[in-house]
Amino acid sequence: MNKARILYVEDDETLSFVTSDNLSLNGYDVVHCLDGESALTAFGSGHFDLCLLDVMLPKKDGFTLASDIRKKNPEIPILFLTAKSMKEDRITGLRLGADDYITKPFSIEELILKIEVFLKRKFINIKQANKFTIGKLTFDYKNLTISAGDSEKTLTQREADLLKLLIENKNNVIKREEILERVWGQNDYFLGRSMDVFISRLRKYLSDDETLKIDNIHGVGFKLIAP
Repeated sequence: MNKARILYVEDDETLSFVTSDNLSLNGYDVVHCLDGESALTAFGSGHFDLCLLDVMLPKKDGFTLASDIRKKNPEIPILFLTAKSMKEDRITGLRLGADDYITKPFSIEELILKIEVFLKRKFINIKQANKFTIGKLTFDYKNLTISAGDSEKTLTQREADLLKLLIENKNNVIKREEILERVWGQNDYFLGRSMDVFISRLRKYLSDDETLKIDNIHGVGFKLIAP
């Protein structure tokens, strides 16, 4: 099973080292950033399952960062870590779309329990999502079809799996190796060539809507551009 990937943003180097280390020991893939600007860059360059954001951050504070992340991905769980327990801060965070707060100092056990709750909810929602609207198109994952008006095309199961992964991460780059591991089950050079063929097929399926395109981020992966 793939590790859940967490974007952890905290400028206290001692606290962040201890927290990152403990999260890694508990099976999470942690990407740590020291400020809001580098965190937003990291978020835009890879797939994440959950964000842990300190409120007081240099360059870009946690509230602004959360707002920017929400513009890129409205569904990703966001958990604020803060030394403040003021009601006003909690309300501000919740209005920006935060899922919860945890106040410093916190126990790793409490943090992991909260993370598990939100990840479980996220993955259940993804599993249940079978119909997607992207631009002018309707993608029915369960029935392997993509349609625009009266026009309907039937996909193979692997084409549907790949398109579903791209849609769930639309407007974000997904690395080639992650696509291969999640859709093909392993990262292999020859499977990578096969993936390129599948991407070309999906581009044809999406060509009925000029606002949709799959960008090849050279040497990194792919990004589904969608309104």
